[in-house]
Amino acid sequence: MDNSTSTITLTYREALKQGLRDALQNDENVFLMGEDVGRYGGAFAVSKGLLQEFGADRIMDVPLSEAGFVGAGIGAAMAGMKPIIEVMTVNFSLLAMDQIVNNAATLLHMSGGQIHVPMVIRMGCGIGRQLAAQHSHSWEPFYAHIPGLIVLSVGTHEDARGMLRAALQSPDPVLLFEYTLMLNLEKEIAADIGFIDILKAKVLREGSAITIITYGTGVYKSLEAATELALVGIDAEVIDLRVLRPLDERTFLESVAKTHRVLIVEDAWRSVSISSEISARIMEKAFYDLDAPVQRLCGVEVPIPYPAHLEEAAIPQKNDIVNAVKKMIRHD
Repeated sequence: MDNSTSTITLTYREALKQGLRDALQNDENVFLMGEDVGRYGGAFAVSKGLLQEFGADRIMDVPLSEAGFVGAGIGAAMAGMKPIIEVMTVNFSLLAMDQIVNNAATLLHMSGGQIHVPMVIRMGCGIGRQLAAQHSHSWEPFYAHIPGLIVLSVGTHEDARGMLRAALQSPDPVLLFEYTLMLNLEKEIAADIGFIDILKAKVLREGSAITIITYGTGVYKSLEAATELALVGIDAEVIDLRVLRPLDERTFLESVAKTHRVLIVEDAWRSVSISSEISARIMEKAFYDLDAPVQRLCGVEVPIPYPAHLEEAAIPQKNDIVNAVKKMIRHD
C-alpha cells in the first residue's frame, strides 16, 4: 500500500508511544529517563513495553528527584547524548525549575556559544482527568517566557506522532507539553506524516470570517466549534500555535489581515498568558486590520477543582467557543 495515501487510526497515547519508539530506533544516542518510565511503563502508559524492547540502558527509571534527573540529563546532553526526560506532570517541573531555567536555558549564552544542550523534556500537562489542583495545570506560559528554550505544544495526533523526532534535531533544549486529557482520544492520521516543522504554527482550517488561535486541548475543540459555526454561515479559520516559543507571529498576523476578527482560546489562566502575548502583538502590529477588539477565552482564575462538572466549567469548551464567536460576529 502507498503510505503517502494510507491512514491509520490510533489514540493520542499510541501516537506519543510511536514517536518515542521512532526516536529510540533512529539514533542510538537517544535515551528516555524519568520516574516509572521503565518497569511501570510510565504514569500514563506511554512508555509501556519500551524497557523490554530497548533495555535498561536506554529506558531509565530514576529516583524521585526532578532536580537530580533533569540535571543529569543536562550533563548527558552536554556530553553528546540526546536525552528525553519525562516529567510526570507539569507541576513537578517546578522542582527542576533551577536546572531548566538557570542551566539548560542559559548554557549556550554563558559559554559564548560553545556548549549546546540537545535535550527534550516531555511534560504531562493540562486539565480534564480529575487530578485536582495539584496536578491540573497549563503552565506553558511559565516556560514560554524564558529565552533559550524552545517550547512546543502537542495539540494533534500528527504532532504527537512526529514532533519528538523533530525536537531531537534541535541543538538547544526543547520542552514538549503533552495533554493528559487527550490520551484515549482516537483520530485518523496519515500513515506517513512526513516532516514536522517545529518552527511554524499551522492553519488547520481556513476561513474568512474570524480567526480562532489556540493550542493544546483547545485545538480539537476549536475545530469542532468551527464545524458547528459553518452550519450557521460563519466561516472560521483555526490556527494551532504549536510553537509557543518562539512564536510564529507571521502565521497569525497574516490570518488577522484576512479575517479581521480574532478569538484566542487557551486553557491557561487569562492573566499573563500566551493569549495576553498574542493579543499584544496583534494590537502592536495589526491594529488597523481589525474590525473588532481581540477577544480571549481562557481558564477561570481559580485553583482547578476536583469535581468533573466544575473542572469542565473551569476551561473553555466547544460551546463556549461557538457562543463567543457568534457574539463577536453578530454583536449579540
